[in-house]
Amino acid sequence: MTTTYTSYQMIAGNLSKSLERVSEQPDVARETEYYLANIGNVKTVDDFFADTRLYNYAIKAHGLEDMGYAKAFMRKVLTEGVDKDDAFAKQLTDSRYSSLVESLNFARNGTAATSFDKAQKGVADKYMRQTLEQTAGEDNAGVRLALYFERTAPTITSAFGLLADDALAQVTRTLLQMPDEFAAADIDKQAAAIDKAIDIKDFKDPAKLSKLLERFTALWELNNSSDPYDPLAVFGSSSGYGISSDLLLSINTLKLGGR
Repeated sequence: MTTTYTSYQMIAGNLSKSLERVSEQPDVARETEYYLANIGNVKTVDDFFADTRLYNYAIKAHGLEDMGYAKAFMRKVLTEGVDKDDAFAKQLTDSRYSSLVESLNFARNGTAATSFDKAQKGVADKYMRQTLEQTAGEDNAGVRLALYFERTAPTITSAFGLLADDALAQVTRTLLQMPDEFAAADIDKQAAAIDKAIDIKDFKDPAKLSKLLERFTALWELNNSSDPYDPLAVFGSSSGYGISSDLLLSINTLKLGGR
């Protein structure tokens, strides 16, 4: 049984190859081919919603698959764009909606919205990454969280940005070894605790981000072993089950933010 960190490193260590394997999966290749062949023909928001396959592909690419059913909601997001301060997407704390608009910005670019690379290959690349993370999560949720954090955290500029995203917040609580109940605390107190422990600017430093994710995957492994009271599960065994003593040692030596 490979550890969370090992599984994460196997994917992130050669990300281009990992994404290539995803792109070669028959279902992924089929949907991507359809998307790239047809999205350029879409000229309006109505055209986009009229083609379920295109709609589902783009929604999944932006991590919004669970909201696919809410078409009136998604239509409002795309119709209003992001250029005005009162635009619907800009009122939502979840940045994935604004990201979708930036990819398919009908409000700004009109009938030319789907002619840009960001609406074509850009969306396809996002779809590959999203599929990669989802597939990894089927075996180990910690790996999916680590991959998501690696991709998203560098865009975060404040503790409130971490708290606004459930997945990022979960990684943060794990890093700080805070219970899930911490999420119910006053939002300002949560942000203050994060700012005290983590330098958000470190997310833009690949080396420091790597150290953070090494710490996260080690703690995730410890917190999610099948039986934390079983010595074999905690300290490892000849079968490779559970957590090795080296992994436990690494938790104590890793510092937040690479410090």
